[in-house]
Amino acid sequence: MTDSANRALLPAGLRDILPLDAEHEAQVVGRVMGFFAARGYERVKPPLIEFEDTLLDGAGAATASQCFRVMDPMSQRMMGVRADMTPQVARIAVTRLAGAPRPLRLCYAGQVLRVKGSQLRPERQFGQAGIELFGSDSAAADAEVAVLAAEALRALGVPGVSIDLSLPTLVPALLAGLDLDAGEALRGGLDHKDAAAVAASGGTAAPLLSALLASVGPAERALGILAGLDLPAAAAAERDRLAEVVALIQAAAPEVTLTIDPVENRGFEYHAGIGFTLFARNLSGELGRGGRYLAGGAEAATGATLFLDSVLAAAPLPEMPRRLFLPSGTPEGTARAVRADGWITVPGLEAAADPAAEAKRLNCRHYWAESGVKSVE
Repeated sequence: MTDSANRALLPAGLRDILPLDAEHEAQVVGRVMGFFAARGYERVKPPLIEFEDTLLDGAGAATASQCFRVMDPMSQRMMGVRADMTPQVARIAVTRLAGAPRPLRLCYAGQVLRVKGSQLRPERQFGQAGIELFGSDSAAADAEVAVLAAEALRALGVPGVSIDLSLPTLVPALLAGLDLDAGEALRGGLDHKDAAAVAASGGTAAPLLSALLASVGPAERALGILAGLDLPAAAAAERDRLAEVVALIQAAAPEVTLTIDPVENRGFEYHAGIGFTLFARNLSGELGRGGRYLAGGAEAATGATLFLDSVLAAAPLPEMPRRLFLPSGTPEGTARAVRADGWITVPGLEAAADPAAEAKRLNCRHYWAESGVKSVE
């Protein structure tokens, strides 16, 4: 391996983002944040690293295994690099903005770093952008966040956006109402949609749990099956809340496809109500996820996070920038005028015998001549 190759080698899951791709990402972040800001969400910017005990408090505990840790040489306390921005925004809401009027709407964008990637997302560093709504436990809040996340993707031109709604609190409420515990075999059967395992390990709850498994799919069909089940009171309340949220989402975003998986729990362990995952047509990975949780362990909150690496793969490619080569000696007034007209200017530092050839070498499709803008043949 050459010295040059050694210098370019990066750890697994980390990569350089080069011109055009880096600009595309910056534009997408700007558009997403503008979309959220226009709908009343105010931007916050938490630090990349903070004390471990606050970073991993509350909802942050779910990211403990993914967090890089370092010792702060000043305070001699352990610090953690954020693996997810939601816990940080929740900390800001319940501390720095504890006195702000509720509902409190915040948005954010930034990079996160994780100890290891997953099979679907091998990247260990990637961008996040999202929204969090604090101080309301209403179905309207759940629906608002899910709709805005999906509509932000649609505004970027992502085709076939769908929301897969989950209810991680339903199975625990059902089992508690029947005075049963969820063993590893039962939880594994539900997670893997293994009907035989659920029937074998579900005990007296097996018929109801099997019906929950059978309901996975399009929202209307799923709600029809769930409505016919004789559930304990707490579980029935969870089901009714789901139906209310679905109705609100359908009214606000009828173009978005809705599916329901009432037994899905993986990735929603800290959620305290409805969760959801965002997908797009012909894309295997998830574009984002969100749901209801308790901020600081006490305040009602719901939010959504978009994974920008996946979003960039799903969004249409941007138009190639209009780059204009300006030969050495081009008046600055001319440069300002063409930039005002939308051109990206690339100035020559030395006289070029063939401005067209020099423009082509510098990846410009046009160059400036005394008679105006010329196209490179």
